[in-house]
Amino acid sequence: MRMVVQRVQQAQVTVDGVMVGKIAQGYLVLLGIAPADTEEIVRRMVDKLLKLRIFSDANDKINLSLRDVGGAVLLVSQFTLYADCRKGNRPSFVQAAPPAQAEALYEYAKSYCRQFVPTEAGVFGADMQVSLCNDGPFTVVLDSDTLIR
Repeated sequence: MRMVVQRVQQAQVTVDGVMVGKIAQGYLVLLGIAPADTEEIVRRMVDKLLKLRIFSDANDKINLSLRDVGGAVLLVSQFTLYADCRKGNRPSFVQAAPPAQAEALYEYAKSYCRQFVPTEAGVFGADMQVSLCNDGPFTVVLDSDTLIR
């Protein structure tokens, strides 16, 4: 599982001109699912996400978590995080999970995340437009291959 986590002042996602998710301060999380991913990996990655301390405290030190600042998550599925560009100029996506597995784990990630913080989301498989105001900018990548396996 891969997460591109962007600390944002605000973010939203629209599908066919209709806003389907919007947050103020928090994280825009682009989520890619791999074939080896499981619900256990989802739980561990979301736990890591929610414990990240990448917000500034009163002394302007990066020391606060999403929950500390009362932030929210905007979760957007993105299989292209598993693009393989080693051969030629057209990416291959064979390292991404099949759609049925990816959708089930994406839905599980949303429901698990919602147990802890306000969580909005995009629509799996849809053509989405995402807009954000990146705060910092501050962007980190979480990868289960390096964090868990």
